[in-house]
Amino acid sequence: MQAFRLALLILGLAAAGQAADLAAGRAKAEQICAACHTASGNSTNPQYPILAGQHPDYLAQALKDYKTGARNNAIMAPMAKPLSNADIANLAAWFASQPGPLNMHR
Repeated sequence: MQAFRLALLILGLAAAGQAADLAAGRAKAEQICAACHTASGNSTNPQYPILAGQHPDYLAQALKDYKTGARNNAIMAPMAKPLSNADIANLAAWFASQPGPLNMHR
């Protein structure tokens, strides 16, 4: 089921004009997200949201909103600002593909 969900996710992102690269998403997560959310997105600190298993479109929109300032957060704004559209798509795909308490289907 996880493979099917991941395939749908990748197809959806490709249809939106941006093919997701899970390896690149993982690398970016390890580089900039892991300190707060962990590389898998399964934060154990209630101060930092769990990203694993979240809907990829929600994750992508949240990052875009932090980047543009439409969503204001003193911690996330400078983290999202340098991300490219490809980085955002890759991160959204990576975190959405990770098992966690937000996964609806396992």
